[in-house]
Amino acid sequence: MNYFFFFSLLFLVKILQAQTQTGQASFYADFFEGRSTASGEKYHAGKATAAHKTFPFGTVLKVTNLANNESAEVTVNDRGPFVAGRIIDVTKSVAAKLGFVDKGVANVKIEVVTRENSKTNTQPVEVNSTSVSDNEYYDIEISKVEPNGFGAQIGTYQELTNLLRLADNLKKSYKKKATVSVKAVKGAKYYSLILGSFSSQTKAQDFVNKLKKQFPDAFVLDYSKH
Repeated sequence: MNYFFFFSLLFLVKILQAQTQTGQASFYADFFEGRSTASGEKYHAGKATAAHKTFPFGTVLKVTNLANNESAEVTVNDRGPFVAGRIIDVTKSVAAKLGFVDKGVANVKIEVVTRENSKTNTQPVEVNSTSVSDNEYYDIEISKVEPNGFGAQIGTYQELTNLLRLADNLKKSYKKKATVSVKAVKGAKYYSLILGSFSSQTKAQDFVNKLKKQFPDAFVLDYSKH
């Protein structure tokens, strides 16, 4: 056997695998409109942009909805998504083109089209990196709490910047208190964002049902079991 040929072929397969990924896609909620992304650019629902955990900013990706074979090209300008199983967040207009706005998520394949337009990082960025725009401030009042009853868990994140932005938007949109649960898994810190404090599971579930379109993975959290 020609070992040089074998290892060359194996290397090529690895490269191709790195250029193609499959998993779930989701899309940005409306309240992100005009907010800064991790690259510093403003988010606009009508543009063809996306969030990815590692591809350099400026990378152009082809996203294909495996359910209907619809595809669209997007440019990476943000970091995320930080939900298990999700590999990309796209703008709402792209989600509409791919045909999954009503469903909230879709099984997709993403392929690298080009990295020639990369404006920043030429190497993948760590998931827990924090890039913020100039003059971005948050009013934070922190106290350790022992909550009772039930809450609506929105998602789990590694990047504090994304969590702060989301918590700020959700508090304004839903007028609910935001609580953060901190957990360590294999030495890595994860931050779960929980919204509201409800006296009954039924009330919490009613609120979660309102969130489902924007946050399909939201669920009722029983504080007494955590």
